[in-house]
Amino acid sequence: MDSRQIRIALTGNPNSGKTTIFNHLTGTRQKVGNWPGVTVEKKEGDIEKFGCQLKIVDLPGTYSLTPFSIEEIVARDYILEDRPDVVIDIIDASNLERSLYLANQLRELDCKVIFALNMADLARSRGYKIDGEKLSELLGVPVVFTVGNKKEGLDELLKTAVEYAESGTGIPESRKVRYSKDIEKAISEVREELESRIGPDFPYNRRWTAVKLLEDDTIIKQRLEKLLGTDSAQVLEKAQQLRDKLADLFHEEPEIVMTDERYGFIAGILKEVVTTSSRRRVDISRNIDLVLTNRFLGFPIFIFFIWAMFQITFTVGAYPMAWLDAGISALSSGVDALLPPGVFESFLLEGVIAGVGSVIIFLPNIVLLFFCIALFEDTGYMARAAFLMDRIMHLIGLHGKSFIPMLMGFGCNVPAIMATRALESRKDRILTVLITPFMSCSARLPVYIVLAGTFFAAYAGTVIFLLYLSGVVVAIVTGRLFRVILLKGEDAPFVMELPPYRLPMLKSLLIHMWDRSKMFLKKMGGVILVGSIIIWVLSAYPKAIDYSVDYGARMDQVHAEYAEKIASAPAAEARKLEEERTARIADLRRAKRIEHAEKSYLGRIGRFVSPVFEPIGMDWRGSVAILTGFVAKEVVVSTMGVLYAAEGDAESDALHRALRNSGMTSLAALSMMVFVLLYLPCLATVAVINRETGTRWMILSVVYTTAIAWLAAFFIYQGGRLLMA
Repeated sequence: MDSRQIRIALTGNPNSGKTTIFNHLTGTRQKVGNWPGVTVEKKEGDIEKFGCQLKIVDLPGTYSLTPFSIEEIVARDYILEDRPDVVIDIIDASNLERSLYLANQLRELDCKVIFALNMADLARSRGYKIDGEKLSELLGVPVVFTVGNKKEGLDELLKTAVEYAESGTGIPESRKVRYSKDIEKAISEVREELESRIGPDFPYNRRWTAVKLLEDDTIIKQRLEKLLGTDSAQVLEKAQQLRDKLADLFHEEPEIVMTDERYGFIAGILKEVVTTSSRRRVDISRNIDLVLTNRFLGFPIFIFFIWAMFQITFTVGAYPMAWLDAGISALSSGVDALLPPGVFESFLLEGVIAGVGSVIIFLPNIVLLFFCIALFEDTGYMARAAFLMDRIMHLIGLHGKSFIPMLMGFGCNVPAIMATRALESRKDRILTVLITPFMSCSARLPVYIVLAGTFFAAYAGTVIFLLYLSGVVVAIVTGRLFRVILLKGEDAPFVMELPPYRLPMLKSLLIHMWDRSKMFLKKMGGVILVGSIIIWVLSAYPKAIDYSVDYGARMDQVHAEYAEKIASAPAAEARKLEEERTARIADLRRAKRIEHAEKSYLGRIGRFVSPVFEPIGMDWRGSVAILTGFVAKEVVVSTMGVLYAAEGDAESDALHRALRNSGMTSLAALSMMVFVLLYLPCLATVAVINRETGTRWMILSVVYTTAIAWLAAFFIYQGGRLLMA
């Protein structure tokens, strides 16, 4: 007999430890996608426990269920429409007053709710003693104490959830949130009007619906119109009449009054269940913040942390990168030895292995970058970074909250642009979307590592850090320009919670790192493989090419020239002559492959667009690589791997050697890196910009970023040549 499946939804405030508990409960058995119809990330995991199949869904973190942001709408809709068997509200026990607001809104919904008082150890260390039994009795919900980062109480939490889901216990009457007499009377009148016009299959709790109508909940009003049709007009009119009456009585909007009363109820609960120790305790987080958010020290420390992140990404990542590179070189040598010369061998070596292999070797660097970003998030430092950037962001009419999507852009611009939905002002959202592509995503990192490692080896980490910093500076300057010309508006106030510092759990860090790295690996077998094959086909054909030099005759001539000398020379001299002949033959083969590539379809495309890129120091191969980067920035490296592999060999640093031998200079490499940093984002990012802001802003983003990239690269390349002349 199959065990029953129970659906458990996890909800809670941001920084309550919800995601940590979800990661510990589900481990690697997680599926990540998007909620139907929206781009907010959806996480769920399947586990077997207590004889049941448990599907655990991690809802977006939210402070309330009032539908202001997309996260609040998604969380509420899942509970209302999908009706999970149990909802577990993860509550920060050390900040009970803030957490109980969402908890009380959940109590008003017609669902089974469990309160998990998380971070119970932190609450105790701050001198708070919480009577869980009394809290459960007063609120009418089961209460379980947990310490998520130490896995304490998680089994009891799941056991309570399973027992509650399988019990026939209904929703107790004590769970109803009681308001003042006038508001309760208004709720009853709206409910009576509603019940007179609905059938037994009405999907929402009647009292809760009446409360939402009095709060002027736009989404519930729209759904009521859809469910009742013309009958909804009388219900909405009655609700509006009562809203006006309450507003005259209290001299405030009803939703403000009801919010105040909820907080009043919470204050009463706290007096009943919380006792505070008289011992004075040192708040470690506040002491750390005295340094890390200091007016003078905070920003230099932040810059140092970012510099250290890229230095670690390059220097530490160089070791596993070299191992991967050596493995790919060995694979190339093996394939070369096994297969006879021909089209298939060329396809595998120069198309698949050179193309995909030239990108996949950067996996360790990408993984390290994501690990560092996860470290910032899990320790609580990401919120401090936004706080520190608040003053700078005000220069462009934004606030520190806008810097969080920009920081996320270091990983990938697509989810970073989606994250702008948390911003309340539409102008702020559009402006943040337009400047976020200047934040250098992880897809650009392989390009920097190849070029900086080849031409600035001793200072590669610092060069990469300066590129990322330049992206931030260009974003800020662009934001100021757009705010003055296109998106005029006043600065929005910035109030952001600074969560307590926490010791990150290695398992949680690894899960975050793996989730993001999977995107990179999926590209290997998708867009990068396909792109590499297309680049190889365009560079290998047409086969019938009229060469300007008869390379076969030249090779025969070299063989004949050295054959007699080698035969008559002493052994030591003969070996030296053999090496000279091998080098000359290799030069001829290299020249033939280069001429073939230049006369191929890809070479023709390169020559066609090269006049645009020549002023910024790129030859036709660099021009083609830049064009292919529109699909995905990693394809820039795979294109270089295919085109420059003609000049490489089977050694681990083939692409580095090929670039050095291609005639590219350090100045040209720097110009190319700056262009890659600033020019139009990848196809996926362009699509998201279009979806989030509209076609007009998307076109502006593409044109503006590309123009800025060309101008910046031009000034660097041509200005550098003048200085070195």
